[in-house]
Amino acid sequence: MAQTAVRESFFASQNEPRHKILVVDDNPTNVELISVQLKPFNHEIVKAYGGEEALDIIRKEPPDLILLDLMMPRMSGYEVCRILKTDPATRLIPIIIVTALRELDDKIRAIELGADDFLMKPFNKLELVTRVKSLLRVKDLVNDLESSEVVVFTLAETLEAKDVYTRGHSERVAKYSILLGKQMGMNPVELEDLRRGALLHDIGKVGVKDTVLNKQEKLTAEEIAHIRTHPARGYEICKGLKSLKNVLPAIRSHHERWDGKGHPDGLKGEETPLFGRIVSVTDAFDAMTSNRPYRKGMYPLQAADIFEREINSGQWEPSILRQFIDLVRNSYKERDR
Repeated sequence: MAQTAVRESFFASQNEPRHKILVVDDNPTNVELISVQLKPFNHEIVKAYGGEEALDIIRKEPPDLILLDLMMPRMSGYEVCRILKTDPATRLIPIIIVTALRELDDKIRAIELGADDFLMKPFNKLELVTRVKSLLRVKDLVNDLESSEVVVFTLAETLEAKDVYTRGHSERVAKYSILLGKQMGMNPVELEDLRRGALLHDIGKVGVKDTVLNKQEKLTAEEIAHIRTHPARGYEICKGLKSLKNVLPAIRSHHERWDGKGHPDGLKGEETPLFGRIVSVTDAFDAMTSNRPYRKGMYPLQAADIFEREINSGQWEPSILRQFIDLVRNSYKERDR
């Protein structure tokens, strides 16, 4: 098995969640056509044959996405869109307008009312599926995050995408952190906070010079000091978002050390918040097992052996490190049976 595949197999991703999609059109044939084309994707399809019926359904149980026809009797799609997008309870539900109208003024009017996307009749199945999938991905994020938080997460994702060697780093650190948190007996709320903190732990690097982040030669003392500012920078970026209050420790404290020789605050032992102690381990693990321009990443079991030798080095909390070592080794025992 290739090295990357070996590491990635360490954690398997969960299946995507099932979504509820509301299809609204006064023509039953159009409703059935869309329903049939989306059926293979395990979505729950809800059908409405008029604007008023659609609003009743949405008020009782909001869907994750709406496919909405414009030209309907009694209440048009324009009016449905206006009502939904001006109501705080429903304004974040994505709406795809499905219409035979091709005039620019019709599109502009729908956009002004808040429509998120368009499909022109007759539409291509691949286009339908792609647009639905794209907006559902956005909706999943919005379900969990406030609008300003979305910007922060997008910024973190964009930051990593700039460098092929760090792409996916925070997502992997989040996966490793969740497994370690489960091993430590954390509840679902704590695990979710830990996941989000791990995803954002390097957000402060947005304020670090690219020449320093991407430098392949040995860093100068000044450059090292500069890059060490990223935990505090990340904290400053995120501290104003009340929804991120519980994840700030993972951002600010993931480079603290158990012996008090870390940064930015020189915290010692349990002075470092638990999330910071966990992410310091999982962050190091991903760094050790990832390829870099100047070296190949090592296999997970090799990294576990190094952790074992350095368990009392003062860099990580020994009890947390021991649980992570066991986690790595046990995963391979299960696989090799």
